[in-house]
Amino acid sequence: MTVVRGDERTTLVCDVCGDTVDAAATDGGLVWALIADHGWSGSPLADGPHRCAHCTLTSRSGGTAADGPGTGGILGIDHRDGVTVITCAGDIDVDSEDTLRTALRHATEVGGHVVVDLSHVHLIDSTGLGLLVRAHSDAAARGTTLSLAAPSTFLRTVLRTLRLDGVLPIHDSRAEAVAQVTGRAGSTASGHRS
Repeated sequence: MTVVRGDERTTLVCDVCGDTVDAAATDGGLVWALIADHGWSGSPLADGPHRCAHCTLTSRSGGTAADGPGTGGILGIDHRDGVTVITCAGDIDVDSEDTLRTALRHATEVGGHVVVDLSHVHLIDSTGLGLLVRAHSDAAARGTTLSLAAPSTFLRTVLRTLRLDGVLPIHDSRAEAVAQVTGRAGSTASGHRS
């Protein structure tokens, strides 16, 4: 979401469709009031991604990753060379926690390293982060690794702010993450990045 504050007006711009809504500028709390008053949704952080009312309804009615942010889902689970890659999409939050939990449980049952591809994820809340941290701890206890691949700039900021970038291995791409955990890191760009 873009917040444009002026002396007399505050304008929000939807991250998905570019729609705008504005109101007379008042105190700093106006941004949250403006979001709530117009049916917008998104991140609990003021500068994080948000959706206008239309895009919020689209996401709740089953929009796909190609349609923009929406209810979290799993686009695929691939097993290769001792690595399970879980490709997530949409928002990873309290509404989609069961889907991610099931995918992570499946990866644990298969065994080996786990890469969570976040390239199609637009938002993650504390519920989603908690699932990833627990899965990372479980993987470490089994002698394997859980890595994150291709998080957006916003997700990287959230991870850095919460100091999870020092806990969870983060890679620029899915290929880089897979190469790192399979010991083929020399065939791609350098490994761990935060």
